[in-house]
Amino acid sequence: MFNLSSRKIFLLIACACVLLMGYAFFAQYVLHYEPCMLCMVQRVFVCAVGLVALIAVLHGPGRVGTRVYGLLAALMAVGGAYIAGRHVYLQHLPPEQLEGCAPSFEYALDNYGALQFLKTIFIRDQDCGVIDWTFLGQSMPAWVFLCFVVLFVASLWAGFRRA
Repeated sequence: MFNLSSRKIFLLIACACVLLMGYAFFAQYVLHYEPCMLCMVQRVFVCAVGLVALIAVLHGPGRVGTRVYGLLAALMAVGGAYIAGRHVYLQHLPPEQLEGCAPSFEYALDNYGALQFLKTIFIRDQDCGVIDWTFLGQSMPAWVFLCFVVLFVASLWAGFRRA
């Protein structure tokens, strides 16, 4: 039933990432949900997983290369899951425990050095505690976390499956 080649699995991963980014842009530009900084970082990780998977599809590597691509995509998915998990954590904090708003993603990129930029992402809570979108009772970061878990498993499956 699941007799897919690693290349096809990587193609499915890349397509899933395109769909995730498509919905992110739909939510931002059509539904008018403004992404916070953690949302933007999650998007970077989705793109990173998709890019690694796409390169794996185009390259069509041998056994060792397939494992390297699987491991790289899985590591990107772990990074994204960490960010999404932190976002979910912040959404479950009481409002009085949130530090307040941080500057926008664009402002931070333009005006902060790399270390200060990372500090802003991970330490400042900004408006990431607000839940303004839900599906089946879960916020968007919770669904993105689940997607990263699936991408992680699929990446390892693609990279380390038996031929």
